Amino acid sequence: MSSKRWNIKQLETEKTVEDLQIALNDLPHPLARALTLRGIESLETAKDFFRSSTDGLHDPFLMVDMDLAVARILEALKKSERIVVYGDYDVDGTTSTALLTHYLGELGADVHFFIPDRFKHGYGLSELGLQDAKATGATLVIALDCGVTSVHEALYARTLGMELIVCDHHTPGLELPDAVAVLDAKRSDCPYPFKELCGCAVTLKLAQAVQASLGKNPQDLYQYLDLVAIATASDVVSLTGENRILLRAGIEKLKTSPRIGLKMLAEQAAVRLSDCDTRAIVFGLGPRINAAGRLGDATRAVTLMLSETELEATARARQLERLNEERRALDRQTQEEAFKMADLLLAKGQRHTVVLHHPDWHLGVIGIVASRLVDRHFRPAIMLANSGNVVKGSARSINGINIHQALQSCSDLLESFGGHDYAAGVTLLPENVEAFRERFDQAVAGAVTPDILEPVVEVDSTMDLSTLDNRFWAVLKQFEPFGADNPEPIFWSSRLEVVGPVATVGRDRSHLKFSVRQHTAGGPVRDVIGFGLGKHLDKVSESQERGKSLELLFTIQENTFNGRTKLQLLAKDVRLNED
Repeated sequence: MSSKRWNIKQLETEKTVEDLQIALNDLPHPLARALTLRGIESLETAKDFFRSSTDGLHDPFLMVDMDLAVARILEALKKSERIVVYGDYDVDGTTSTALLTHYLGELGADVHFFIPDRFKHGYGLSELGLQDAKATGATLVIALDCGVTSVHEALYARTLGMELIVCDHHTPGLELPDAVAVLDAKRSDCPYPFKELCGCAVTLKLAQAVQASLGKNPQDLYQYLDLVAIATASDVVSLTGENRILLRAGIEKLKTSPRIGLKMLAEQAAVRLSDCDTRAIVFGLGPRINAAGRLGDATRAVTLMLSETELEATARARQLERLNEERRALDRQTQEEAFKMADLLLAKGQRHTVVLHHPDWHLGVIGIVASRLVDRHFRPAIMLANSGNVVKGSARSINGINIHQALQSCSDLLESFGGHDYAAGVTLLPENVEAFRERFDQAVAGAVTPDILEPVVEVDSTMDLSTLDNRFWAVLKQFEPFGADNPEPIFWSSRLEVVGPVATVGRDRSHLKFSVRQHTAGGPVRDVIGFGLGKHLDKVSESQERGKSLELLFTIQENTFNGRTKLQLLAKDVRLNED
């Protein structure tokens, strides 16, 4: 049996799929069904999906307060005021900072940037950070990817004689900060049509509005789409609407004319930008940019993106590569310790959560490991580490469990917490750790149903492998870029015959490699790679040795080896045919 439940995503009616097949010139059923699941039900919507362009972007002045923000920036430019661009230390924050710092500098502004230190300043606007901004002589602070909930900090900025513009994409609280302008499409009074922009995309909108007010072409700022693409992919925002447009255009810029800093970073990461996609950003470029803020000074990431010469960019990219290697070593050590602690905790009895505490864990990597605990044990996980006189932690959850609500029920044990349904941060006193572990488990237990803790693979469509031809692949490629709300389609093939050798591969032999063809129809042999599926070696071997057919869940990808490129199946799960 498979360790996961396979679930075909449901539609109100399959008739819509049949109609779409006809409208799109007999498009193969698996592709038509995958499109319908994404809300594509007609030739017109399919054209919008496949041929989206920057012509479909919205007017930045539709965002409430945009006119106020632009007026204040133009005033600062006219008076040669010192402007501080105040960012955040993650990918979205550092790309936002690089974008606006470069753009204002091109306009001749007296502009400096400030990125808070994760350990010294904490997240977002802080009194200490604003003091540092004031020390530069700033009269205007532009907060990027943060600030929409910083009510107290906005008042503090005024006491220092500085005005504030907030440019954010997070959900506001009941009260907005007292700022010159608060740009956030998630404001309840904001008519902007698309609500899911990342912080860097909102920053681009601000720059475009300034550009238009100066009588210049806003499209000139598409030079920054490589930065917006990296932020959009890394921040895991919904890849629909404007985000899909921005990411597609930004990936094209990364392929053809990336800024020198990103080009050198890609070389260090062994990422071929000519073949860049969402996966290359999320697993190649993003972690290296994040490493600066996780382990050191995130200003290193900004200065890399602002580099003007290949020599400077190469030196800064190598610096981030070294930090990323250090981060990965910490990841491995922390993960090994956490997995052992989790096994011991779960062996003690039934638990609905995994809450682990080690005083010496590095705050820069506990969020990553918490996510891996969720993947491994399929239940909410919290990693806690000491920070001065308090304990700080990163929480991650699963579908069906709102971790923010669960933390609310433990609020009397916490000094502070914040986040959303699937991820959050917490701060508590060391003496409350044990009580919190039990209370949080009770809170989640009250929301759990038997099916919630069972891993599920959501499948777009069944598929006969004989359907996979050049046209199928050409259409599937146009589904990209993949990400939140537009995942890679997962297909389900049955009655497969295992062909040729079956083996586990990789340094720890944890990956499974074999080949299959459709048992009922013959046809071409397709290579299969299953990362982390080495545990199913016996199952696939049994299929081959006893002539039992196999069922497979998979996505489809190109694999290039020794100069040859061919399609392969990326296995998500495998099991013997039950009949």
